[in-house]
Amino acid sequence: MPIGAIAGFFKMAAKSNDKNQGVPVRLRLYKWEGQWGPFKIKIPCGECALTEDVIEATLENELANAEVNFEVIEWLTYWWQPLFAGGWHAPIIMVEDKVIAQGDALNRGVLAEMVIRESAKRFPLKGTHVFGKPKCPHCTRAKDYMKRAELEYKYHNVVENPGALYEMLARVKPLIGEKTPVTMPQVWIDGEFIGGADELGARLGFDVEPDPRRGKGALTREKMSKKEREKLAEKYGDKIA
Repeated sequence: MPIGAIAGFFKMAAKSNDKNQGVPVRLRLYKWEGQWGPFKIKIPCGECALTEDVIEATLENELANAEVNFEVIEWLTYWWQPLFAGGWHAPIIMVEDKVIAQGDALNRGVLAEMVIRESAKRFPLKGTHVFGKPKCPHCTRAKDYMKRAELEYKYHNVVENPGALYEMLARVKPLIGEKTPVTMPQVWIDGEFIGGADELGARLGFDVEPDPRRGKGALTREKMSKKEREKLAEKYGDKIA
């Protein structure tokens, strides 16, 4: 393919992404219902009803923080819409223009991951957040830094909340690279990605010293210099000063 054609393709893709900024993710369920000419579906579909219930529950839980526009559509009336994407057996679930399930039980995890991944591209993370997990000493250290700096934040347990896990991965991977392992915690301050506990400590002005009695890399003492406190006070206000 000529270089000019390749460049044109990426320009078109970039414009498409720009158009989607701030636009809720479109989620569609095509149910075994509707009418086409003289043909009308009279027998209700139990799997379709179950699928709708699962989607509603996912929207209330894993997708509670995602921006989603959910539509329920009569399959027989609009059968050609999913057909172009390969959907022909109701119930059909589509995220944007991609069929993610049809005819079988819906994989809730696949639905949540795909919607959150798309939503993360369109809506930047706002506010201050710590994504962590239980029994994680570095997560505890990050929360301690936040407390000592008197910064209010929202904590997300990625083990107990699959939606938090999918969101963290969707937002971190594009920043650190797909092949880079994701460590815990992952921190944002005022919508700005900080990184882990070490990066957070450095950003907040805590000097970290290793403790040789507890093994390589163990941490015991942190302090904030006056200069760093003044710098942070200028950025974050009276919370730090």
